[in-house]
Amino acid sequence: MLVRMSPDAELRLPAEAAYVSVLRATAVSLAARLDFTVDDLEDLKMAVSEAASLVLDQAEADGSLDAAFFFGAGRLTVTVGARTAHPAPVPRDDFAWQLLSALTVDAGGETTEDAVSVTFTIVSLASA
Repeated sequence: MLVRMSPDAELRLPAEAAYVSVLRATAVSLAARLDFTVDDLEDLKMAVSEAASLVLDQAEADGSLDAAFFFGAGRLTVTVGARTAHPAPVPRDDFAWQLLSALTVDAGGETTEDAVSVTFTIVSLASA
């Protein structure tokens, strides 16, 4: 997880695949407020889905899926994380990771003794 002062927005949901749509909708709503293009929003939806997939693979069944959003000029950085009983490095040879890397300007995974997170930054085409 990137070390920052504090996120501009946070979201906590049950660590279940059914709630990924809520995470996607929140991310897209925030990015729309930052004037991201329609194409940017579609890329963001896919990136959020892939990041959540990588985290949910290790998340505790009764835990939470936590997201933090950091706003920048023409950019949005998102961290998706969860507690895990058996932490393992985020797989970088996984299709989800390959897609996430292709959709973003920066992506990283972090594992601690009891948590896993994926952080990525997406830049709006409008700011280019």
